[in-house]
Amino acid sequence: MNFSKRITSMQESPIRKLVPFAQGAKAQGKKVYHLNIGQPDIETPESFMNSIRNFDEKVLAYSLSQGIPELIEAIIKYYKKYDMHYESDEILITNGGSEALLFAIIACADADAGDEVIVPEPFYTNYNGFSAAVDVKVCPITCKAEEGFHLPARKSIEECINPRTKAIILSNPGNPTGVVYTKEEIQMVADLAKEYNLFIIADEVYREFVYDGLNYTSFGNIEEIQDRVIIVDSVSKRYSACGARIGSLASKNKDLMKQILKLCQGRLCVPTLEQIGAVELYKTPEDYFESVNQEYDKRRNIVFEGLQDIPGVVCEKPTGAFYVVAKLPVDDAEKFTIWMLREFDVDGETVMVAPAEGFYATPGLGRDEIRIAYILNEDDLKKAMSILKKAVAEYPGTTI
Repeated sequence: MNFSKRITSMQESPIRKLVPFAQGAKAQGKKVYHLNIGQPDIETPESFMNSIRNFDEKVLAYSLSQGIPELIEAIIKYYKKYDMHYESDEILITNGGSEALLFAIIACADADAGDEVIVPEPFYTNYNGFSAAVDVKVCPITCKAEEGFHLPARKSIEECINPRTKAIILSNPGNPTGVVYTKEEIQMVADLAKEYNLFIIADEVYREFVYDGLNYTSFGNIEEIQDRVIIVDSVSKRYSACGARIGSLASKNKDLMKQILKLCQGRLCVPTLEQIGAVELYKTPEDYFESVNQEYDKRRNIVFEGLQDIPGVVCEKPTGAFYVVAKLPVDDAEKFTIWMLREFDVDGETVMVAPAEGFYATPGLGRDEIRIAYILNEDDLKKAMSILKKAVAEYPGTTI
């Protein structure tokens, strides 16, 4: 049997494809410190669980395709805190931020026209996976570890723009890099989008996680481009509710939202119970974010200091989200990751990281880089970074 080019060209998850190696390590009795995936250990607000426990309808029915009105209203109120003002027909509830991304790409770009989207790399792998699945080409703009993964000069981005370019996709704060774009960078992208008639698909799911007193600028705050901004959002990381799979799309372009609503209708609805729980999440007090932000800041410092202590590592301190990408002195980061799980341990303990090559579209880039998610408690992070240092020193493919 033959498979479609769409599915065969879609990459495997560079993170999840290595899970069998972690399972194998655990079967050998090893403890694995998971720094490979953005699954926070922060407790989900109790209000989410309570709202589901208190659900007492006799029938668990379909909800509206666009999402339940209570959740849409809760998101509208949330955005007002950031001086972003949406109406009810400018918000759509999705099955996680991932579905929001997929729907946005489908709405902006055509497969048969050879349409393209510009994406700063390294990037969240699903940007590439979802684009490939609908035959849309990713045109990468390479950002460098030595420059903290900030955007290159305007000229470098303009060189990627052609008549087939339909959108720019970027996350801010960044996954996998932890970069927080400056107001000047945001304005540069806005100016390019306006000049070349492009959509901006703005993945802002880590909006609350910004450190060092930096000011955060949302694309939703740039007034002159509101007809072309599509904001992708999610409760997964913000409220440590990854398993709820509740995301959203927001755009002031009402015609665009009417088109995307057809996709929402095609998949019927988002799970009703999780939407009910998400309504309560959006009522979470602000001090929740203050304490969570402080916790991630401490973890960030532990990881960065641990990386600085490993000879040959190249890494700038991240300023947002809860990730960092680092160049290691190894021949191949994926081989190194597998080796740590299969052949290495310190007193029965080892570490799993995410090889970064899968976060790039340019062949060969990221081969010696890893992404670390600093989502473990302080003691576990200190232990994990100590193990990682020993692993780099003992790995047969270490290059120093």
